[in-house]
Amino acid sequence: MSEAKEWRGWRSMADPKGFLKYGREVAERRPVEERIHDWNEVYPGSAGRALLPIITEQAGRCMDCGIPFCHQGCPLGNIIPEWNDLVWRDDWDGAIERLHATNNFPEFTGRLCPAPCETACVLGINQDPVTIKNVEVSIIDKAWESGMVRPQPPEWLSGRTVAVIGSGPAGLAAAQQLTRAGHTVAVYERADKIGGLLRYGIPEFKMEKKHLDKRLEQMRREGTVFRAGVNVGEDKMTGDKLRERYDAVVLAMGATQARDLDAPGRELGGIHQAMEFLPQANRVALGEEVEGQITATGKHVVIIGGGDTGADCLGTSTRQGAASITQLEIMPEPPETRPAGQPWPTYPMTFRVSSAHEEAGERVYAVSTKEFLGDEDGNVRALRLVEVEFEAGKFTEVEGSEHEIPAQLVLFAMGFTGPERAGLIEQLGVDLDERGNVKRDASYLSSVPGVFVAGDAGRGQSLIVWAIAEGRAAASKVDEFLTGSTTLPAPIAPTERPLVV
Repeated sequence: MSEAKEWRGWRSMADPKGFLKYGREVAERRPVEERIHDWNEVYPGSAGRALLPIITEQAGRCMDCGIPFCHQGCPLGNIIPEWNDLVWRDDWDGAIERLHATNNFPEFTGRLCPAPCETACVLGINQDPVTIKNVEVSIIDKAWESGMVRPQPPEWLSGRTVAVIGSGPAGLAAAQQLTRAGHTVAVYERADKIGGLLRYGIPEFKMEKKHLDKRLEQMRREGTVFRAGVNVGEDKMTGDKLRERYDAVVLAMGATQARDLDAPGRELGGIHQAMEFLPQANRVALGEEVEGQITATGKHVVIIGGGDTGADCLGTSTRQGAASITQLEIMPEPPETRPAGQPWPTYPMTFRVSSAHEEAGERVYAVSTKEFLGDEDGNVRALRLVEVEFEAGKFTEVEGSEHEIPAQLVLFAMGFTGPERAGLIEQLGVDLDERGNVKRDASYLSSVPGVFVAGDAGRGQSLIVWAIAEGRAAASKVDEFLTGSTTLPAPIAPTERPLVV
């Protein structure tokens, strides 16, 4: 029996001195001057392939802690020390088995997740943490390349039917789990192609859509049915017909009600939501034609919002050839190191530099937009800003700090306030919580019998890793509802989870 196979029967530590011998290393991105001229991923070839020369050493840095806090930091509960050890031992079959045991789509999280597991890494108390996210993406990329990812169709069918509304990460995770449990699952998506924000919200340079398409093909072969171009609640499929046709419904349409900014001049031309701008750019990057596309070419671009969506707008504007890009954030600039009030193993708010921030643009903190200024044609030409101070939970303007910056394109990337109410939500009559999300109990069940909710629609705007975790958890409760018991894994209930990471 090989050393790797022997490992499965007992706990071991990859390299007992690994964290002492090796420092943290991550994959190098393609040169900025090269990547800003195309829409390919910022890593050469693929993220996993770029890391393989160093990944065994990096996996060997894992300490196999007595209490692995990375489990607590990861909403999926990924069994991180185990697949680190398996990678170090060159057992890639075992590594992907352990990774898939808790995560349906590691090729998504390995590229898009901000890695709360790493901020909870015990090594991170006084050193740089293990490159968990990089090990994860290396495992799944190698698994796809070597044919280790195969369809897992159910052995028998339950005769029960489930509709999943929304094909983002929560909906896809719920659908795959329920299909594998033997239920007949149909996923409804209002866009013309399946994938939700994974397809049209995430730029190609962060995750090429070939990764999504490969996973969708696996799901089709397992038996999941996809119905794209159907806006449930507005098209022929109403809320009543949905409940009539299916034994259970999972609402996973996300939180797509974008937050707006009610300031003078808001009606001017050239002011758009990020989710008007990004999907169009993604379609064009994939070779589609978009009539009347919103573009940043040759314009002074201002992005209001300092999060990941804002960074996606920044990277997209750079590739479109913007004259200048300024990203505004009302909060003060975060520190580069962990704040004292956010001790290990909590997720700290620190200054982060995404690939888009490496490429272009200026970030301005602690400012608020007072007014949008227009030109004689009714289009935005500038923003009037004021500096602000944040104290005791309130913003106060700094006297005498008002100033203008040029802008011919303004993009709102200020987050979302919950699912859209019109249509299906109103037709089903589900209760909403005080934050505008669909209210659910510890079983992910809404106020309407047989209607469950997972992901941002119930949790509120959050991370992709939370969406997948909630999709898996909701699937186990749906399976139990349909059959009386379940063998699907059941993570902790939504009422026991923190609202933010």
